[in-house]
Amino acid sequence: MPIPERFIDELTARTDLVDLVSEYVRLSKKGRNYWGLCPFHSEKTPSFSVSADKQIFKCFGCGKGGGAINFMMEMDSLPFVDAVKVLAKRVNMEVPETGYSPGMRERREKLLELNKQAARVFHRWLYEAEGAEGLDYLRSRGLSKATLTNFGLGFAPGRWDGLIQAMAGQGCDKRDLLDAGLAVSGKDGRIYDRFRNRVMFPIIDLRGEVIGFGGRVMDDSTPKYLNSPDTPVYNKSRNVFALNIAKRSKAGRVILTEGYMDTISLHQAGFDSAVASLGTSLTAEHAQLLSRYFQSAVIAYDGDGAGVSAAQRAIPLLEKAGLNVKVLRIRGAKDPDEFIKKYGREAFSKLLDESENHIDYRLEQIRRKYDLSDDAQKVEFLRESTGLLASLHSAVEREIYGGHAAQMAGVTPESIAQEVKKELSRRLRKEKQQQERRELAPAANLQPQHRELRYADVRSARAEEGVLRLILLDPGLLGEMNGLTEEEFSSPLLGKVFTLLRRRAAEGLSVQLPALAGSLEPAEMDHLTYVAGQPESLANSRQALKDYIAVIRGQALRRQGADGDELLRAAQKKNLEKKAYMEERP
Repeated sequence: MPIPERFIDELTARTDLVDLVSEYVRLSKKGRNYWGLCPFHSEKTPSFSVSADKQIFKCFGCGKGGGAINFMMEMDSLPFVDAVKVLAKRVNMEVPETGYSPGMRERREKLLELNKQAARVFHRWLYEAEGAEGLDYLRSRGLSKATLTNFGLGFAPGRWDGLIQAMAGQGCDKRDLLDAGLAVSGKDGRIYDRFRNRVMFPIIDLRGEVIGFGGRVMDDSTPKYLNSPDTPVYNKSRNVFALNIAKRSKAGRVILTEGYMDTISLHQAGFDSAVASLGTSLTAEHAQLLSRYFQSAVIAYDGDGAGVSAAQRAIPLLEKAGLNVKVLRIRGAKDPDEFIKKYGREAFSKLLDESENHIDYRLEQIRRKYDLSDDAQKVEFLRESTGLLASLHSAVEREIYGGHAAQMAGVTPESIAQEVKKELSRRLRKEKQQQERRELAPAANLQPQHRELRYADVRSARAEEGVLRLILLDPGLLGEMNGLTEEEFSSPLLGKVFTLLRRRAAEGLSVQLPALAGSLEPAEMDHLTYVAGQPESLANSRQALKDYIAVIRGQALRRQGADGDELLRAAQKKNLEKKAYMEERP
């Protein structure tokens, strides 16, 4: 059975959306609403709005919107029932047992339990004879027993079915292990362990659940590091290794490393804000996740070519997420782990404090590509540097770092400033042209952002939106619909919501948008939030409602007339074809 709607109504009534969102996003009040950087996509200027009156959020950049339940679903990639459970716990409510979905929720819980049991098995093996090689390796990296325990490190023996056999003793089926990404199926249909002869690193989410694993091989096999595949509980682009610990740090800055070992070594040395991305380059989702807990980031990647390239890709993502970005230049060691072993904790702490501003770092990387004693290459250096400088939002930054670039190339700051000004003008012209093209297509601007929800009759749909807005503002207007039915709506989505609101009102349930979270798909809720956020006055609501209904019915008659004309034309064409056929018969 679904969760009772009255429970959802009470839950949304008890949950203050502004307080909830403030736990993840820094909000500031402007006018009636609160604004902040969207947690769902990278942006520099706040376009994420929270309405305290309507208890809905809306991002005018990526289009996401909804109420408290939708926010938790998006924020933590949760299904509806799990998002309800998180919010219920937050306000000390107990979700009715009948509300548990037997499908998705049970599957997630089963996979999480499998991962937890597997982590215990791997950790136990680390201290048994089969795990001796793994334990020796971890000790050779200088990790203490306390660190091994804190991070739950373990070992997977080289046997093909070691975990399968161990988990079978706990009642786990091979197919369950396949679903959890702990086993794989060969071409011959045989199922065997995914992780073999590897040191194991459990991946733990922000709620303390084991959602996946990473494993480092003990021989020359490839890949050197193997990670869990994406599963219903694990997505490598939405999770960060050790963030469950780092989020509690008082350091104020997150330290980004390239791998598990660097992160764990930094934690052991007392740098408890270190994290690593999971088997993939840093993504915009990673950056947004980090920006919830930190105001600044230090990139501490390896100093080799791959590390430099990874840092270059990470910088704009972190900056767009609102983080102040610096880059650690490691000297005398290949990575943070090796540096600490060579020079100690204090030396690394000093190195952190001397981290380079990301703009100087990028200018230096550009400089290394060119021989500045050659005039032609100097011009290329200045051309590429100008592009970087023109991308900076602050005029002060453009002036300061323009001076740095000028000094590198041995030219005057004025010449750099002039070139940056030209590039800025070119970019502004391009943006203006793009905006003008958008404004010249007003019909397209009236369409829903999601293609699958596009309106077949824009004029009717706009009136249908108006009807829904009036109902949301004043549910009492549902008694003055003059017989309006869902079938008269041109938009299936808007008609469905109209019927939902009427039914809920008749049953004494909440007629507010957040209460519809369980009845609408995410894309549908995104669009309805946009609709609800458009201006609408109740000053003359009854007349406005009559006008909207008149438009809806007028457009419905036109559509029926068009359909009739089309049927008539088809019949006439068929008759002509039949007549021609009869005339051609011998």
